[in-house]
Amino acid sequence: MSPQPSHFVGTDVGMAQDGRETGFRYQQRLLMVSVRPPTGCRFMSELTDKELKNLKPRAKLYKVTDRDGMYAAVTPTGVVSFRYQYRVNGRQEVLTIGRYSADAARKLTRAPDALEYGMEVSLAEARSLLARARRQVERGESPSKAKVEKRTASAEALTFGGWAEAYFKHKADPKSGAEKLADSTLAMRRSVYDRAIAGELSKLKLGEVTPQRLKHLCDEVKEKRGPAVAVHVREVVLLVFRHAQGSGLDVSNPAESIRTSAIATFEPRERALSPSEVRAVLAALDHVSAAPTLRLAVKFVLMTGVRKSEFIDATWKEIDFAAARWTIPAERMKAGKAHVVPLSDQALDILTVFRTMFGASRYLHPGRYDSDTPISNATLNRVIDTVVERIRVDDPDFQSFGVHDLRRTFSTGLNRAKFDDRWIEMSLAHAPRNRIAAVYNVNRYLAERKIMLQCWADMLDAWAKGESAKDLIADAKQRAAEVHDDELDDDL
Repeated sequence: MSPQPSHFVGTDVGMAQDGRETGFRYQQRLLMVSVRPPTGCRFMSELTDKELKNLKPRAKLYKVTDRDGMYAAVTPTGVVSFRYQYRVNGRQEVLTIGRYSADAARKLTRAPDALEYGMEVSLAEARSLLARARRQVERGESPSKAKVEKRTASAEALTFGGWAEAYFKHKADPKSGAEKLADSTLAMRRSVYDRAIAGELSKLKLGEVTPQRLKHLCDEVKEKRGPAVAVHVREVVLLVFRHAQGSGLDVSNPAESIRTSAIATFEPRERALSPSEVRAVLAALDHVSAAPTLRLAVKFVLMTGVRKSEFIDATWKEIDFAAARWTIPAERMKAGKAHVVPLSDQALDILTVFRTMFGASRYLHPGRYDSDTPISNATLNRVIDTVVERIRVDDPDFQSFGVHDLRRTFSTGLNRAKFDDRWIEMSLAHAPRNRIAAVYNVNRYLAERKIMLQCWADMLDAWAKGESAKDLIADAKQRAAEVHDDELDDDL
């Protein structure tokens, strides 16, 4: 018995001047097409599933013929796809029938009507699609062009909701590389879509989402949910349309016709956190990706009510662990006067961590790469930004805040608790307008302020647990009112 001929590998066939194929391999192909094997037999050059599974990648793409113009293309990455080379209306074209799947080969062959070009298919299913393509060529139709047109029609048929789901899937897929979004950002945009967009736009075709319709939706959301959410509505719609455009769809983006300023403008504003917001911030602070000591630094500023610069440039020589005091020298104070900060137990615990971690530095918290310099002016703001981003996963309406707002929260919280405003003003290092009183009161109310700041730290702990601080406040006020003259040595 003569040996079986090997598969036709490669594409180098002879070509006549009029474009027709010539040569031995062309004659071999004609013979393969013209001769039909008996039922139950196969061409000697036909591929088998076993041979397909054993195909190995090479440095360059190579081809292994099957029959009737179909071949398996093997890429350098090992992907095996079925392709069909043909001529129609004087043009030579190649149709990618589908990618070979060993899993599909182990399953029952699907009915021809269930198959589409470009799917993962078995060898038998690829031949079924090949037969469909050959019939199209016989009718003078281009199966490759038909495949593109069908894919385009399918894409155009997607609703806005369908494209939104495609956008979220793409941005969550690790295979998207640099386009993959952080989980928190993706969750926030998904929340905005589900709550404020899906009900109005999800069933519409992309062409039906007009600038006028989108602006009307943004106005409604602004009225109902606030300007921040309305601005995010425009952003999500903008991004979904850009994803559709990037997928090859020729469609105008309605969000590009609407400026953000036409929906809302945001001016920097002073704000103090409410007890419930403090709880959210402290909870989020424990789970952001910032260094643990930076998270503690944010808490320390909130506990002490100092300015950002007063903390950043603080040195260990200013800290008296024995007296539980932090004395900020006059040259570092805005008012040009030394300021004493009574330290709560919680503040001392944080300083103990700093001393353990940064004992070799003169700063309470040095920079990341140089222990001889303090942290940068923007470091704590970046930590707070990540906290806000995390909170917005569950509460997209949560407003941004900065480091100085921690000081406002300190002041507002103590005023709401109805502590003596003189103690609060002294804790904030606000000098009295009366110059004579200012000289007399530089270190006044130190004992009372120590009780108040310990109460403030306890209040933060209570709010973090979701508990009331009323009893803590009442007890602190009573103890401060009972301060005796013999405890006022530092005031004289």
